Amino acid sequence: MRTLLRSHLRFFLLAALSGLALRLLFLFAFPAITADSFIYGDIAKNWLRHGVYGVTDGGMVTPTYIRLPGYPAFLAVVFSIFGMEHYRAVLVIQILIDLASCFLIADMARRLFSDRAAKVAFLIAALCPFFANYAAAALTETLEIFFTTLALNFAICELSDWQNRGLRGWVWCGLSLACAILLRPDGGLLLAAIGGYLAVLTIISLVRKTPASSSYYLRAALLVASVALAPLIPWSLRNVHTLHRFEPLAPRYANAPDEFVPLGFNRWVRTWMVDYASVEELYWAVPGNSLDASKLPSRAFDSAAEQDETEQLLDDYNDQLHVTPELDVRFAKLASDRIHTSPVRYYLWLPLARITDMWLRPRTEILPSDSRWWEFDDDPKWSVLAVGSGLVNLLFVGTAVAGLGKRRSFPLWGFLLAFLILRSAFLGSLENPETRYTLECYPVVILLSCRVFSPKS
Repeated sequence: MRTLLRSHLRFFLLAALSGLALRLLFLFAFPAITADSFIYGDIAKNWLRHGVYGVTDGGMVTPTYIRLPGYPAFLAVVFSIFGMEHYRAVLVIQILIDLASCFLIADMARRLFSDRAAKVAFLIAALCPFFANYAAAALTETLEIFFTTLALNFAICELSDWQNRGLRGWVWCGLSLACAILLRPDGGLLLAAIGGYLAVLTIISLVRKTPASSSYYLRAALLVASVALAPLIPWSLRNVHTLHRFEPLAPRYANAPDEFVPLGFNRWVRTWMVDYASVEELYWAVPGNSLDASKLPSRAFDSAAEQDETEQLLDDYNDQLHVTPELDVRFAKLASDRIHTSPVRYYLWLPLARITDMWLRPRTEILPSDSRWWEFDDDPKWSVLAVGSGLVNLLFVGTAVAGLGKRRSFPLWGFLLAFLILRSAFLGSLENPETRYTLECYPVVILLSCRVFSPKS
């Protein structure tokens, strides 16, 4: 990569400056400090001030495990250097990290395809508005993308030339995966993809009776898994000791140990939820806000009687603005009836619809555009922004599919495709389809896209 940078210094400098300008535009026009940002920030401040990994509750600091320690640790470092709650410094550092991800994507393209493909990949990544948007948001996405890309790069490096390498690269790959997992629990999906791919290679090598390669792949799989999962041991022990719960990651619903989770309500949501607009209007409204039955899509009912039952449930919820255990049982019963009526819809069609929504929806969830962008009731400029974002996203996805479909195969395409499929399948199982969850796949999307714009790749 160094040789490529020296040979095309002017190109990379101009592309990097363009990417920097785009990210600064988002920083000054659309900085995003969300409710989640303040949760992470609160944990970081309590960690620094009181030595307690916890949240502030009624003026008291209570130990917690609702968030993994990766992002609070990052915020704690920034706050300790630049001052408490200095989120502008956080966003500036994230911008620099995001540009580093662009160089890593270019390096992967160079290893897999050619120097020309590396230049194209870098330009696409630097000008990707979705990367730029989240670099200006105090959320985990930018760091997660960086460590995902770093882990992919080490894996590609080692798999491309394993006969001339030892196992050191797999240690770095494991460390990168560890950081990704400590940021978000779903970072473990990349570990599953890499470990699964190495396991398949081990089996193939055993079948072909090539002991050298089978031994290498097996040792690599064990090493990367051990290194990636090792940091979860002290985290799990801390949770057992402090909170008396075995929690190696973080609770699925970010709940405290004794906090009630309305699992019946969540399961009912999964029987009809497919789009992000419903996440904002209905799913996130619980608890504390009333639910408007008119916002429910027609697929939420299978009959007039079921519609009446559902509307009565929502009316009962609106009376108290909280899902009680008794009300949750009723939601669970309604969900079970709907699943029994159409199990294929619940287990196949709805997950596929959620996956499609996450991949194809305009990525404007932290921008001012209305989540119901297709109704065009928003300010014209925000409607234009939503439509433009949607078209850009379609261009990314379409060119990635075209790049995958090119006749000439490329090394490790199965490994990269397995990661995309595994992550998409997992996301489809969630009840809240948020487009940001697919951003970790975009380094691979850009790799595939650069094949279309770089014929020699």
